[in-house]
Amino acid sequence: MLIGELSERTGTPRRLLRYYEEQGLISSLRSDNGYRSYSDSTIDRVLQVRGLLDAGLPTRIIQQILPCLDSPRAIHVEDATPEMIATLTRERDRMTARIDCLARNRDRVAEYLDAVLDLRGQTDGQGELSESVDERS
Repeated sequence: MLIGELSERTGTPRRLLRYYEEQGLISSLRSDNGYRSYSDSTIDRVLQVRGLLDAGLPTRIIQQILPCLDSPRAIHVEDATPEMIATLTRERDRMTARIDCLARNRDRVAEYLDAVLDLRGQTDGQGELSESVDERS
């Protein structure tokens, strides 16, 4: 697939896809006319890269750990520098804190929603509003 289709299917701007390629996070084949061509598996790779970037990992670390995230997993221990280990430890702990915070916020929102729905008495037993008929009409 060409870069435009990859962009469309992943929701990632073309410019960012080119940057990922420059950083060695994704790869393409070049046709005679210079167009980039990507395999279908690149879609998953782009989504994986975006998820890791959203989690706060820098591209240089993502590049090092991407081979470990493929199937079958190939962990290259000799590439694990002390800086990379420290960064991954810090990022793992930061992600865990974010997950915990999100879980607490989700639980508070769920409690609030349940209370609102209970007060209205219009739940269908699954936490969703059910349609009620106004008998005054």
